[in-house]
Amino acid sequence: MPKETKKPAGGIRWRLWLGLAAFGAAGVSSAIAGLRVRDFALSDPQFTLSRDRKGALDIQGLQYASGARVARVFAADFEHSIFAVPLAERRRRLLAVDWVEDATVSRIWPDRLIVRIRERTPVAFVFIRSGVLLIDSRGVLLEPPPQAQFTFPVLSGVRESETEGQRRERVRCLLRAQEELGSAFQDVSEVNAADPDNIRIVAQVNHGAVELILGDRNFAARYRNFLKNFPEMRKSSPHARTFDLRLDDRIMAED
Repeated sequence: MPKETKKPAGGIRWRLWLGLAAFGAAGVSSAIAGLRVRDFALSDPQFTLSRDRKGALDIQGLQYASGARVARVFAADFEHSIFAVPLAERRRRLLAVDWVEDATVSRIWPDRLIVRIRERTPVAFVFIRSGVLLIDSRGVLLEPPPQAQFTFPVLSGVRESETEGQRRERVRCLLRAQEELGSAFQDVSEVNAADPDNIRIVAQVNHGAVELILGDRNFAARYRNFLKNFPEMRKSSPHARTFDLRLDDRIMAED
């Protein structure tokens, strides 16, 4: 009976090693090529962010945020390649600029950067120890821009020492009152959210200011009921300036 002839395993091992060597050489070549591309992108003058090029740094969306502060974020990037700009770090610094809610930074071939800013939207004034500030829907305090004019109500009950989350809760009270009162909210000059479970407003009624205690619900119905009964209440309590509307079946006047 003929014996089986075993094929030597050495040939298989050599082919394996040759394949691995070829794969490694290809990887090294790719790495070298990648480094050359990177060096080219970082050093070639055509990619330089130049101060002399008009529009090299294009900042869009600014209205109240300081253009100088936004531009200062990129001061160290001029006369360097746009591919050397750390976009995530620049965005992080932009978000620290007053009035900036969000920002994106994009490279535009071959030598430009575009910065798109979305500013915060204020909803009310707040009076704190350091002065008059604006506040947005997220509870962020904002410096009023010079010469800008706003017609917002005052949100009282906000303290500078509070966290952003605590201030946000008070802003939600104002926005809820605004939503429920609808067009009638235009007569409201102040919302007191010191106690979120007992909202107070100051409204202009018959050419005079009155304080209304609304409680924590049924704002619109209570306000309409007050307006309906106000002429009679004015006769019986001519000097009253505060009215408690928390009981739906009656209104209490406070002199």
